[in-house]
Amino acid sequence: MRRIYLDNAATTHVAKEVLEAMMPYFSEKFGNASSLHSFGRETRDAVENSREKISKKLNAKEHKIIFTSGGTEANNLALKGVAFANREKGKHIITTKIEHDCVLNACKWLEKNGFEVTYLNVDKEGFIDLNELENAIRNDTIIVSIMHANNEIGTIADLKAVGEICKAKGVYFHSDTCQSFCKVPIDLKSFPVDLLTINAHKIYGPKGVGALVIGEGVKIDPLLHGGGHELGLRSGTENVPGIVGFAKAIDVIKEKDIEHMKRLSDKLIEGFSAIEESWLNGPKGDKRLCNNVNFTFRFIEGESLLLYLDSKGIAASTGSACSTRAVEPSHVLTAIGLSAADAHGSLRFSVGKDNTEDEIKYVIDVVKESVESLRKISPLTKK
Repeated sequence: MRRIYLDNAATTHVAKEVLEAMMPYFSEKFGNASSLHSFGRETRDAVENSREKISKKLNAKEHKIIFTSGGTEANNLALKGVAFANREKGKHIITTKIEHDCVLNACKWLEKNGFEVTYLNVDKEGFIDLNELENAIRNDTIIVSIMHANNEIGTIADLKAVGEICKAKGVYFHSDTCQSFCKVPIDLKSFPVDLLTINAHKIYGPKGVGALVIGEGVKIDPLLHGGGHELGLRSGTENVPGIVGFAKAIDVIKEKDIEHMKRLSDKLIEGFSAIEESWLNGPKGDKRLCNNVNFTFRFIEGESLLLYLDSKGIAASTGSACSTRAVEPSHVLTAIGLSAADAHGSLRFSVGKDNTEDEIKYVIDVVKESVESLRKISPLTKK
């Protein structure tokens, strides 16, 4: 049976060159990067070289790169660390209704600890109203957190416009760029972003490593206390193999790969659009992440379709990989106006650089056949 992986927004495989770069740091170069002897200095050099390489990729010379266990930890450090470090200024935080669960749940936790959060609405394509953002900023607003590219529907926010509003109002701006990093250009000399979250496993790097990029002068408290690693902001022995793999992974996706993924995504969109009572969720064209296709197939359960496709060797997702076991409809899809039933009938297909046109043709054919079969037995089907 064919096996076709179209869930690259959940995670990617580790690229061969990334694994090769990591391997020596599991056995031969195993020293603790905080040790003063030659074993430690060897791995410390690897960590600092990796930090410098990621900094250059983002044009972040004046920013700190703080390595974490992934995007979730980095997002929590950004929100909670800034909130508690700046309580003398205020207690207000702004985010959107379509952020990743780790941001929304961090905000809910902060609400339980005395902070106030405004959750901005989005339009049917997942974009905020910049005027609504500007009007929501108060004198006691500490931080605005708006993701760059949405993990479910691929909407690419205008970081520059949001950042300029935040800068003019004197509040910190944080963006989760885990989905967009290395797929959409990010230049921190041009984008007024104070804190940026990135991770490795969306770009053919290892799981369990990410980073928070922190601008000069940002006041932030650590979440983890210990030996004062990572400039005192993230204690814990550094994951040297992961960090080395992270730095190597930023070279994996080339411009030709981005164009290839966009071409395959467009083919999926065209093929699925021919299915009656089906539609694309999120924007089209350049405002959409190159590898993201989120479709509603009306009158069926998305999980049934997901399992049917899995039996045919096709891997997709009902949304964020973090919530695939949830009974509740996607908060992103309901925020853009879908009913609970239509949200439940939606699937996300996220292509990778190694997928082929032949695979995409097969997927389109199988999805058409599957939707037709499931609608025949679905109690949701319009009679």
